[in-house]
Amino acid sequence: MSAEVPIYDIVGVGFGPSNLALAIALAEHNAGPGEPVTAHFLERQPEFGWHRGMLIDTATMQVSFLKDLVTMRNPTSEFSFLNYLHAAGRLVDFINHKNLFPLRVEFHDYFEWAAAKVDDVVSYGTEVVAVKPVYDGSEVAFFDVEASDGSSLRARNLVVGTGLRPQLPEGVTAGERIWHNSELLFRVEALRDASPRRFVVVGAGQSAAEVAALLHDEFPRAEVCAVFARYGYSPADDSAFANRIFDPDAVDQFYRAGEPVKDRLMRYHGATNYSAVDIELIDELYRRMYREKVLGVERLRLFNVSRPVEVTPSGAVTVESLTTGARTVLDADAVVYATGYRPADPTPLLGDLGGSFLRDESGRLRVERDYRLTTELPLRGGIYLQGGTEHTHGITSSLLSNTAVRVGEILQSIVDRRVVAEPAGEYAVSAR
Repeated sequence: MSAEVPIYDIVGVGFGPSNLALAIALAEHNAGPGEPVTAHFLERQPEFGWHRGMLIDTATMQVSFLKDLVTMRNPTSEFSFLNYLHAAGRLVDFINHKNLFPLRVEFHDYFEWAAAKVDDVVSYGTEVVAVKPVYDGSEVAFFDVEASDGSSLRARNLVVGTGLRPQLPEGVTAGERIWHNSELLFRVEALRDASPRRFVVVGAGQSAAEVAALLHDEFPRAEVCAVFARYGYSPADDSAFANRIFDPDAVDQFYRAGEPVKDRLMRYHGATNYSAVDIELIDELYRRMYREKVLGVERLRLFNVSRPVEVTPSGAVTVESLTTGARTVLDADAVVYATGYRPADPTPLLGDLGGSFLRDESGRLRVERDYRLTTELPLRGGIYLQGGTEHTHGITSSLLSNTAVRVGEILQSIVDRRVVAEPAGEYAVSAR
């Protein structure tokens, strides 16, 4: 039986901060004199959520509030963090606070506030299960996006913003006692009545340090063992000159650079984001450790220059010193891996199209400057990536710093490349 399938200029896969910022850019574009751009977003979560498992109420953002969803693209936008503060009645209080870095829970509330303003273009609780090309001769004219609820949308362009996936080391299997830090707050609630005696936290970055601090606070009778290969937690480089790696102009420079230069830049400036900790948190953890040494009760233990070489499902962790080879077995109630994230691979979702994407010598997807996947198939529209482009566009690929500018560039690319001669109407007929 035939059914009408709505056609959109853009179908967004996922609705995290990146595609939320795109939805806002679309709303502002459509409020202007230009030809409207139609869009709809599909999000598998039942409501907007961003790293909810790490919304520690004392944690602050590591980027300025000015790098919100809009300000770098449109400083006068009504969707700015400052306008959110005004609506919440906290603008004066925030100004008096003299701080560029809001609480993480506050920034999440800002995201939810902004998402509520554009909720007419998103379907929550709806996962994209398949994307199929629709051909016009040899050219891919549309993409049919099939959802978990049985619905289907037809897109002229796809924007994939499926976020990051928690990463565990090879050979480590998640379980009741072994989990990634992204589950922290959910797991902590379940542990409150269990009287845990020991935690092992693996990792040396901001999340690892935050996890160690929170567990040390929340479970005053438990020992917290931090395990990492470094000599100590390293401070994040947030100095003014180093932060220029996050500037919009830096994306152009990085994109044009040869691979040796790109590799060198990532090594030079990795400490701005990877395995780096805010100096205030480093100092606080050191104060705790020293105070406990003075008192003779050491609950915060650092196994530095070490690595876990064996972890059993029951939580027994064998820690090996990298300098002496000595091994220590720690029986833990929970082993928390703060070992980062990896970008989601879009190719399985894109089905038959997946094999048409061009890759570089390292097997990584080729991406155009406007964030379009490079493909050997002729596409009337484009498939755009929000994330997973660090190897082509630099360190800001999965970070908030350049989100507002990036979505403006993606939207402008779609507008500039829009084909005038298209089938009339907003619906296509599909035999489904």
